[in-house]
Amino acid sequence: MRIMAAVAGVLIACGTTVLLAETLVLTSGQRVEGTLVGVTAREVVFEIREGFGRRTVRVDRAEIDRIEFDGPGGGGGGLPPTAGRPSGLRERQVQVSARTSWTDTGIDLRPGQTVYFEASGEVRWGPNRRDGAEGEDNSPFNAGRPLPDRPAAALIGRVGESSDPFFVGGERGPIRVRGGGRLFLGVNDDFLNDNTGTLRVRVYY
Repeated sequence: MRIMAAVAGVLIACGTTVLLAETLVLTSGQRVEGTLVGVTAREVVFEIREGFGRRTVRVDRAEIDRIEFDGPGGGGGGLPPTAGRPSGLRERQVQVSARTSWTDTGIDLRPGQTVYFEASGEVRWGPNRRDGAEGEDNSPFNAGRPLPDRPAAALIGRVGESSDPFFVGGERGPIRVRGGGRLFLGVNDDFLNDNTGTLRVRVYY
């Protein structure tokens, strides 16, 4: 099945407790009916029906657009909240191009507002250089980058047109912004013309 490739076909031991029946909607647009078994900060455990049997897989949260619940109170929505992130926050997904200095998220923030990010994907920012939102490992200091002492190609943000940038990286915990205004996202690189790829970022605010 195509869906088995999409979820990497990673099996876990059976016998876990069934929680809810629903439909798993992947970022590719594929829909899979099954049963939600559990959720961690990085993955969702999902049980899929196959003929007369069942198969249990672990799916990276970055590959999931949403889970539509069939039971009472269902009807769609995003993933269950990451541990420590309050429920009821607004949510928006943004494509952050590695070739664009700053991507306008369309989100306006209040001074002191707390924001959560979940980023996936990776960017190519030079010959043999590919990294995700966390950026380059052991990245050296580079005075030309927006944040010289933080990892190259990492996800960064700023609030307003002229504010100082702040580091996001692969962090999913709360980030409290200082000033108010429009939220912009970018990558921590000093030369964008040779970059390719995008980061898919979910912003909870």
